[in-house]
Amino acid sequence: MRILNGADELKAAEGTHLGYSDWVEIDQARIDKFADATGDHQWIHVDPERAASGPFGATIAHGYLTLSLIPMLSWQVYKVEGNTMGINYGSNKVRFPSTVPVGSRVRAGVEIVSVTETAAGYQVINRVTVEREGGDKPACVAETVSVLAF
Repeated sequence: MRILNGADELKAAEGTHLGYSDWVEIDQARIDKFADATGDHQWIHVDPERAASGPFGATIAHGYLTLSLIPMLSWQVYKVEGNTMGINYGSNKVRFPSTVPVGSRVRAGVEIVSVTETAAGYQVINRVTVEREGGDKPACVAETVSVLAF
């Protein structure tokens, strides 16, 4: 875990790849809970028997499940000390270049793309690449936007 102390160290880390999270296994229970939370019960995600004869040979995680792991995974990579508040502001771009079959392990690499001072605090854009262990393409690439107040 990389710790950035205050706004100056955050700004100095602009353009830096900060490292990788731990690996996290995506099991069927996690997929099913996400389906319940979102109401997305498409068979490709929740019906192992039918999915076994489908295009991926098994159930796959929802793309938005993979995206939803980004805060947890990013917090394993770095944190900023000294801020009084941080909020998610949104995403500039999200792509899902490959699937995450059930039983896969994923992790995130985080790069601070930009840090911009605004009236509300510092707007931080991170490029987060979620990779699947053994995969040849990322499972998710997202530019996330946060605002930190100091």
